[in-house]
Amino acid sequence: MTTPPLSIPPTRAGARDRHEPLLEVDNLDITFAGDDGPVHAVRGVSFRLGREKLAIVGESGSGKSTVGRAILRLHPASARITADRCSLQGQELLTLSEREMQKVRGQRISMILQDPKYSLNPVMRVGEQVAEAYLAHHRIGADEARQRAVAMLETVRIRDPRRVYDLYPHEVSGGMGQRIMIAMMMITRPEVIIADEPTSALDVSVRRQVLSTLDGLVSDHGMGLIFISHDLNLVRSFCDRVLVMYAGRVVESIAAADLDRARHPYTQGLLAALPRLDRRQERLPTLQRDPAWLQASSEGVCA
Repeated sequence: MTTPPLSIPPTRAGARDRHEPLLEVDNLDITFAGDDGPVHAVRGVSFRLGREKLAIVGESGSGKSTVGRAILRLHPASARITADRCSLQGQELLTLSEREMQKVRGQRISMILQDPKYSLNPVMRVGEQVAEAYLAHHRIGADEARQRAVAMLETVRIRDPRRVYDLYPHEVSGGMGQRIMIAMMMITRPEVIIADEPTSALDVSVRRQVLSTLDGLVSDHGMGLIFISHDLNLVRSFCDRVLVMYAGRVVESIAAADLDRARHPYTQGLLAALPRLDRRQERLPTLQRDPAWLQASSEGVCA
């Protein structure tokens, strides 16, 4: 049996196809059953994702994580999810059978969750969990799966990956645990990664290391990244584009570098509420919400 190399060869996408859509979402609506009637959590969300880093930002309850989970169909069966289009390179995801969807989850679209201590199996060695993610989609032997897992741990900049392979989740730090989660999600070489607040549980220095690792993997392998966050300062420096969500709707789509020139008052309010080091403020402003925003259409802001 041939031993795979301890690295994953890059497959850089050319500039010509960088914005070719990998994921297309048109008019996505999500409704949950509630005690007092249906709850309309997401309304008319539309966007395109190329080989880029796309942020979805907003306050808690704005619907950003709900959108990410809907793409992978991770909501309970009681949820009603409709869309004019929700396709991965032309394959409609909402019409796939559950068996067909299992081939998409983890292999073509992977999801990195917020806190590794809630996502990793506490009674299973971390390396075995990374190898298991590959074995779920490929028929190979256990020895080759171990080699691939060790290679992936090395790719996400974990020192001494063979030693770390045999550790349990409680034996690794938060930053290392998040890199292990990234390794688990990236080992199948998916086309799209959905990262739901992947660094919110980490301190600033470790956060930068993890983001640098994620950025390198996404750009080297020509993947699309949906980065779900509430941190506007973070996405401004890390992502290419930003979708701003309010009450289940996309109210603005803007290049991350242009956030300071945002036009929607909600985005402007979020930015104004951020503390700044270059200007002293006695009190941060409170976001003033306009009821008209609840009726605003998402049309015209998709990108």
